[in-house]
Amino acid sequence: MNSNKKIARITGILFIIATVAGLLGSSLTGSIVGAPDYLVQIAVNKNLLVIGALLAFVAAAGSAGIAIALYPVLRKYNEGLALGSVGFRLIEAVFYVVGALGLLSLLSLSQEYANAGSQTDSTFQALGTLISAIRVWAGFVLGVIAFCLGAAMYYYIMYQSKLVPRWLSVWGLAGLALLFSMTLLIAFGERISGPSGMLVLLAIPIALQEMVLAVWLIVKGFNPTTVASEIRE
Repeated sequence: MNSNKKIARITGILFIIATVAGLLGSSLTGSIVGAPDYLVQIAVNKNLLVIGALLAFVAAAGSAGIAIALYPVLRKYNEGLALGSVGFRLIEAVFYVVGALGLLSLLSLSQEYANAGSQTDSTFQALGTLISAIRVWAGFVLGVIAFCLGAAMYYYIMYQSKLVPRWLSVWGLAGLALLFSMTLLIAFGERISGPSGMLVLLAIPIALQEMVLAVWLIVKGFNPTTVASEIRE
């Protein structure tokens, strides 16, 4: 019981760290990298870009840590899905790291752009477009798809086992469906850019759900009745 309570608290803290770091990092850098003159803006706001990249690394570590922390509990109910959730969230973390490295690459490119003459403008713009595309596909499409798959696996286990209230699991699955639709809009949109406007609205439900789930796990932990029945078996 004490072990499960500890796991619940650690998981709740990791949910908060991963979500807050991810949202804060995106809010700090979104308007900068999305500006028409982003190479100029990045050079001017280099400190914010570095902080945003560091927060992305923190979010990546937190994302992987959530599934790893949950695994000892979830494997008792469905080991295959529990292991799958770890795998997909590790893949997610790798893509987030690629996205963070893309930010740092844009920072280096912007500094070179500031020192170069206007005759090389088109070359820098082409490189910037390429790096931005890789960053968006890694951080906002492929990474998020991996997150949706990994999170769906442990929410399904939680729903079946009743480790947390079923309304929380259903909320999580519904939020993931909306988030997945966001990735489709970005992937098949006319312009590759970071989420904004309606795209952000599609991400809000799962972000709120993760905060509610985090508080629930920290304060109440896993359903003691479910845990007790597993121990008796």
